[in-house]
Amino acid sequence: MSTVTRYHALFESLRSRRRRPENPKGLDILASMLRMKVRTGHVSLKWLRSEAEAVDLLSPDLRNHSDAALDEVVRETRELFVRGRQDQPAIRRALAVVREVARRATGEEAYIVQVMAALAMYNGRVVEMVTGEGKTLTGSLTAPLLAWSHRYVHVYTVNDYLAQRDADSRAAIYRRLGCDVGAIVQSMDEHERFGVYARPIVYGTPKQITADWLRDQLRLGQLTTAWAGRRLLAGGGAAGAGPMIPGLRAALVDEADAVLIDEGVVPLIIARSRREDEMSKVYKDAAWLAKKLDDKADYTIDHLRRKAELTRRGRHRVEEMSNALDEPIWRATRRAEELVRMALVARHCYLHGHQYQIVDGRVVIVDEYTGRFLPDRSWEHGLHQSVEAKEDVEITADRETLARMSFQRFFRSYPFLCGMTGTAADASIEIEKVYERPITVVPTNRPLIRERWPIRIFRTQEAKWNAIVESIQKLHAAHRPVLVGTRSIEASEILGTRLTARDILHRVLNANFDKDEADLISGAGNHGSVTVATNMAGRGTDIKLDRESRAAGGLHVILSEMHTARRIDRQFIGRAGRQGDPGSAQMFVSLEDEIVRLHAPKLAATIRAMQSGAGASEELLGMARSRASAIFTLAQRRAERRGRVSRAEVLRQDDWIEKNLPGQ
Repeated sequence: MSTVTRYHALFESLRSRRRRPENPKGLDILASMLRMKVRTGHVSLKWLRSEAEAVDLLSPDLRNHSDAALDEVVRETRELFVRGRQDQPAIRRALAVVREVARRATGEEAYIVQVMAALAMYNGRVVEMVTGEGKTLTGSLTAPLLAWSHRYVHVYTVNDYLAQRDADSRAAIYRRLGCDVGAIVQSMDEHERFGVYARPIVYGTPKQITADWLRDQLRLGQLTTAWAGRRLLAGGGAAGAGPMIPGLRAALVDEADAVLIDEGVVPLIIARSRREDEMSKVYKDAAWLAKKLDDKADYTIDHLRRKAELTRRGRHRVEEMSNALDEPIWRATRRAEELVRMALVARHCYLHGHQYQIVDGRVVIVDEYTGRFLPDRSWEHGLHQSVEAKEDVEITADRETLARMSFQRFFRSYPFLCGMTGTAADASIEIEKVYERPITVVPTNRPLIRERWPIRIFRTQEAKWNAIVESIQKLHAAHRPVLVGTRSIEASEILGTRLTARDILHRVLNANFDKDEADLISGAGNHGSVTVATNMAGRGTDIKLDRESRAAGGLHVILSEMHTARRIDRQFIGRAGRQGDPGSAQMFVSLEDEIVRLHAPKLAATIRAMQSGAGASEELLGMARSRASAIFTLAQRRAERRGRVSRAEVLRQDDWIEKNLPGQ
């Protein structure tokens, strides 16, 4: 980067830093949402279709342009946007130009509904497009217009694989439109990141870009003006001489509900390990004490809130057993009890194959919503070390927090924000309230013909797994491709073992096999294929059917458990019936599943008791099935409400930090 560019990056970074997003409360929430409705009310579906059809009328003329003539039109159109002189006719022409460039570069011509979605995003909306309607191409229509208007645009995806894939596949489009593109991925060093962030269009995950933004803020310290920070630039071309990110201008969020909602539960923290791990033996001793205690008599576990409480007898036993331990910390009664409670939480609420996996002798967190490993993240307040002690692996040192930011606060710092996803409508109230972004549901290009088979409910998990295997066996015999969704790595491997026992050829996709993801997904639509997958296959994947699969009835999706948000169920089911293809989906659940055990335990226990006894059917039918189905719906709504409360708490913490720690 040149000196001028580095100074510009410093100036823009400090300007973005001064932008403080407001978090309205009470009646101010209603006022802000009303202002949003008034400001964006003209962008209706009728208006979008009218504008998209006008764009389509410009296409025949552009298609007759030579490459040289088209490049000249691109240059003239781009100049209007860069100078801020674009009116509605210019926006229509720009979309038509980008559409034609995309057609020539990739062979893909955007449908009218994709042009509608691109125009809605250009107007600052979050768009819901049914899974399989071509969000990648739609995003590549919008991103260049935003880059022309705002100079820099960050395109967010849910993982590094999709970020690199989309940046590479869209590069030919963007470069012909005068916009260089790059992707920020985990493996990049800091010097490479400086070069990528200088480009007009940057793909990346929220984790990567937010972390780099926080590192920039640590690097800038208490600076308030670019002139005062000119000493930072004295390092010549050194990467570390200034901020990496040249400000926050515009963001286009793919899988918007996953990024803006699901990622909002846990803030991103930049931390450093302390010099040495002085607490290693203490965590091991706490794990030993927790193992010696008796359930119910010595402690109680709240699995929903992931908390542990010691009974009077439990406190007495901890005090008695800790007297034999050498570390002085065990003489402090409250701290000793806190360590044991944490060890109990690690033992009972954080399970191997669910919340984490052991990889190369390390505890690696598994993302609940994507099913992917989070190798550079750790739990706070000693929980990670407590899990390591439970698993008897090397205990990492406690970390010291250097900077913290929630994803809500980060995305609200962008002056312009838009997004797209297959399931925005289910989170419309929260997105409109927190981000002041209205939702537009775009119709499908072709009628959706996917069949939704009735939910099947069982008393026990054993019965449920048996029924799932039998269903797979029948579909496999009919040569239909089958995709089975599981909520955890452990569940995917349990099902894989059962399928192997039945001699059903299958493939398993979970975080343990993430390097094979592209290969597994590419073959999941072949006739007779059986793929067992965690939520990794729920977003950003494109399962294409071969001719035999289409003739046999298309892809059949089986959900082996209800998720804590209806959006995630819809995402996975949306793998079937894409672009007018045939397909079907069905959900299998049991009264022993986690969602009802945590969010409707008494109601589930009542139904289970009513269906027990000699001769009782393992599968619930008739009235019992209807009642149980209502209980599952209630449990899911309670889980969604709990998620909203957790995210609201993160926002309240943001407010507190803003008021009391203004330098953060």
